[in-house]
Amino acid sequence: MRWEDAAPREVLARIVSYVRPHRGLVAAAFLTAVGSQGLALTVPVLVGLAIDAVVGPGQVAWGDLAWLMGCLACVVAAVALLQWLQGYTTSRLTYDTVRDLRDAAYGKFRRLPVSYIDDHPHGDLMSRVVNDADAVGDGLLQGVQQLFCGVVAVVGTLAFMFWISPAIAVVVVVVTPVSVLVAAFIAKVGHTSFAAQQEIQGDLGGYVEEHVSNQRLLWAFGRAGEAEEGFAALNDRLYTVGERAQFAGSLTNPGTRFANNVVYAVVAAIGCWACLTGFPGPLSIGGVQSFLSYTTQYTKPFNDISGVMTQLQTAFASARRLFALIDAPEMEPDPADALVLPEEPAGEMGFSDVSFGYEPGRPLLEGLTWHADPGERVAVVGPTGCGKTTLINLLLRFYDADSGTIRVDGRDTRALTRASLRRAFGMVLQDTWLFEGTVADNIAYGRPDATREEVRAAAERAFAADFIERMPEGYDTVVGEGGAGLSQGQRQLLCIARVMLVDPPILLLDEATSSIDTRTEALVQEAFDAMMAGRTSLVVAHRLSTVRSADQILVMGRGTIVERGTHEELLALGGEYAKLYRSQFEG
Repeated sequence: MRWEDAAPREVLARIVSYVRPHRGLVAAAFLTAVGSQGLALTVPVLVGLAIDAVVGPGQVAWGDLAWLMGCLACVVAAVALLQWLQGYTTSRLTYDTVRDLRDAAYGKFRRLPVSYIDDHPHGDLMSRVVNDADAVGDGLLQGVQQLFCGVVAVVGTLAFMFWISPAIAVVVVVVTPVSVLVAAFIAKVGHTSFAAQQEIQGDLGGYVEEHVSNQRLLWAFGRAGEAEEGFAALNDRLYTVGERAQFAGSLTNPGTRFANNVVYAVVAAIGCWACLTGFPGPLSIGGVQSFLSYTTQYTKPFNDISGVMTQLQTAFASARRLFALIDAPEMEPDPADALVLPEEPAGEMGFSDVSFGYEPGRPLLEGLTWHADPGERVAVVGPTGCGKTTLINLLLRFYDADSGTIRVDGRDTRALTRASLRRAFGMVLQDTWLFEGTVADNIAYGRPDATREEVRAAAERAFAADFIERMPEGYDTVVGEGGAGLSQGQRQLLCIARVMLVDPPILLLDEATSSIDTRTEALVQEAFDAMMAGRTSLVVAHRLSTVRSADQILVMGRGTIVERGTHEELLALGGEYAKLYRSQFEG
């Protein structure tokens, strides 16, 4: 189902499926609504009887009046208590439901293919989990309260009105649907604007996230002004669409109130006529007052629904975006008979006639074949965009090959569980990732049970211990999100220490030392050489100084391997590798 085009009833049914597990809170909210509204409906009767107890000056039935006032005080106190309980249960129901929605949306990220994450702005995905879930909660809170109170109020007031004067009650029932039709018409007109408003909010969130995280780059290239103009354009679009949506929503309440005031005026005229003439039925002054109060209470739910129509429209638009994420196609699950790769694999791996493209019809790799024996060090070099990093994506099954076979220890990776396959690899990428937490926690991310001594040893092997120990709290220093407060080189050293702590059977390095100074790079390279001794490793590099000692160098170009051999063999060949080498060291 395309949730963007889903009908309101389909969206509502899906929301109800998340409410259903909290039946106890639903029942409690409904019962307290019945109690509070039911007692509140006795107030007009008591007030009407009190009015009738005052016949005129000096003609007051004080005993009856005192009893009625006492009853009224008790009713008001009980209504206040029940309304508090209703508010509590309704809020609890709403927040529990929104928590479940957020859990479902966030849990979905673990099952989504990497291609989905790559194809959607990250700010928009964050907006769905945070802002859209909040909007659904706000609409649900208002909707549940109005639904329960409204149903009880409409049924109760109808019963009392027919008890007081059936003829006038029929007039109210016949005229009231006018306000419902007005609200429905305005809601239909505003639907498109509310949907567009939520969509642009997601785009705006993605734009802000993208530019705030790259603020230094904006300043460096003098593009801050253009970025602000782009934000202003999106913000203006949101303003225009939001203005239309809010205008449509703002028409609902005045429109329904006008229709309801017409009903009130008609009832007042008929009630006064009945009081004077007895037609269409005898009615006292207190009865007229009670009937007018019930007329107001009868139309109040329609006014309340129209008053929260903006929130409800926003909630439905947000729910569509949220369910589109929750129901997005998931990555293909592991086969039922999937094999588990041993914790200490031998490390043999290779591609056999593998073809792959990120977009259908546009292959990036074609007929790729290579093989690495256990303990062999393989380097991959070539121009930017030739598919070097894609090899790692395919090895770890972030993407699956379009054709051909990828094997680890002689087993097709499609026949292995993803968890056991990825456990066999340790990876250091050019793009670093650190989370908000202590330095020790970031290093121990792959091995949360590591001791402090093991963390310190890994940092020393990565030549990160020196700058860590100069930090205010050492290994307990808290780094900001994304490694804020650290240089790019320091971040990369922490990521290298992380993989050295894991000590994986197979090592994948993608420009792992690109942000490190030359001296430190040489030291880290020594540590990597020691780490790679006796284990299979795949090294993607632009700087050829890091791949000279590789057992096998694959030179990629135009989506395939154009040369392969050792450093000396490829230099002697005088082909692409020799050109790259001379451009870096002899140019």
